[in-house]
Amino acid sequence: MIVVAGEALIDLVPQRAGDPLSPLRPVRGGGPYNTALALARLGSPAAFCSRVSTDAFGTSLLERLEAEKVDTDLVQRGPEPTTLAVAAPGPDGSAAYSFYAEGTADRLFGLPAHLPADTRALSLGTCSLVLEPGASAYEELMRRGAAEGLFIALDPNIRTGIIPAPDAYRARFLGWLPHVSLLKLSEEDAEWLAEGADRVPAAVRDWLAAGPEAVVVTRGGEGLTVFTHRGAHSVPGERVEVVDTIGAGDTVNAALLHALGERGLLERGALDGVGGEGWRDVLGFAARAAAVTCSRPGAEPPHLSELS
Repeated sequence: MIVVAGEALIDLVPQRAGDPLSPLRPVRGGGPYNTALALARLGSPAAFCSRVSTDAFGTSLLERLEAEKVDTDLVQRGPEPTTLAVAAPGPDGSAAYSFYAEGTADRLFGLPAHLPADTRALSLGTCSLVLEPGASAYEELMRRGAAEGLFIALDPNIRTGIIPAPDAYRARFLGWLPHVSLLKLSEEDAEWLAEGADRVPAAVRDWLAAGPEAVVVTRGGEGLTVFTHRGAHSVPGERVEVVDTIGAGDTVNAALLHALGERGLLERGALDGVGGEGWRDVLGFAARAAAVTCSRPGAEPPHLSELS
């Protein structure tokens, strides 16, 4: 079982790209939510750990997870509204977001008493590790999981609009790394955390030294690169006609976890033994999965059968 912890929300996506007054189409989303959905579609047993509103949006979010066979026993419910994220897709399909998260249900997440006994890995990230008071509970879940020997995956998925104190967040991020086995970042995330593209190489070395066994950096259509203590390995992106990139990074996150799980590598310390060929297979699988997501609107990750 892979437990994915973090927010579920509703993306409001303009029906006409580039028109700020276009009617908005509600789409289920949130980085952790998309990751859990993608894992289930790939065939990995997954559970979602969050706090979800009892409003109509929250009910729809849960119904979809249940339809996709994601375990929802760890989901808490509350009467507060669902977080909304207004997406603004650019000409290249990439999207910027404005969040409406004040007083929403996912911010009041409480630390669960325990995770399922068959949990192998715990994945966290995005808004849930920023917005208090829930962020502290998710952070404690990470620390507890690492202390119990779980494989911890972190995808910060930086949303600068909800980070009021960048330096404080960067310091907090460094405090998470000793508990993390796999760190996944977009190129933009890495540059923001390192405070400049020229500082990324040194920052990656520092991040690896702090705890993670591997740092995977996504480079959009250019592909993916993994940095480990033994060196770096890259694969090119899969060429596809991009509709939008919503959910692409979350699909990569899920595909990495699925591929590593299929190889018996969701164990602390296991990534240190993966060589170049193994990493290229894992990264190539993630690149193919992300390409399918980019080929259709919204966060619609592929089923395993689509990647054969």
